[in-house]
Amino acid sequence: MKLIVLDRDGVINHDSDAYIKSKEEWLPIDGSLEAIARLNHGGYTVVVASNQSGLARGYFDIEALSSMHRKMDQMLEKIGGRVDAVFYCPHGPDDGCTCRKPRPGMLLEIGQRFNVSLKDVVFIGDSISDIKAASNANAKAVLVRTGKGVKAEKILQTECKADVPVYDDLSAAVTAILL
Repeated sequence: MKLIVLDRDGVINHDSDAYIKSKEEWLPIDGSLEAIARLNHGGYTVVVASNQSGLARGYFDIEALSSMHRKMDQMLEKIGGRVDAVFYCPHGPDDGCTCRKPRPGMLLEIGQRFNVSLKDVVFIGDSISDIKAASNANAKAVLVRTGKGVKAEKILQTECKADVPVYDDLSAAVTAILL
């Protein structure tokens, strides 16, 4: 099985410091849904792994989160794409859970659920916590410059010095992966 994991906010859809709280606020980044469809057509199982602390903070409820994901699914279906599963951490940053990125719990659960070793799984994110989560789970990290990606790239270059491929957006990352 070819499995790829994507962060949601800042990778698939536009992010906001005020949180994405409704399906109306959930707006795809240009080319991201088409990139997911290209992954599907390339034989990839596509999974989303996303911190959703807005749930713990009371900014939105599970129904609002589900409606965002239904919107994503409906938009993907129109162009021949799909997300095979969505995993999310509902906890706040101080809750001490193991699933909140940069901890590896969510990615490890994905590996277990799909019965794959994460060493060959690419995780595409836009933040340092995404890069660290991939590293902590022994997955392959890829950074995109959308969302918080430009800031994360600067941190990578100055502090982490990690060998992480960086692309302008999900579409460019997918093009490189499918080569």
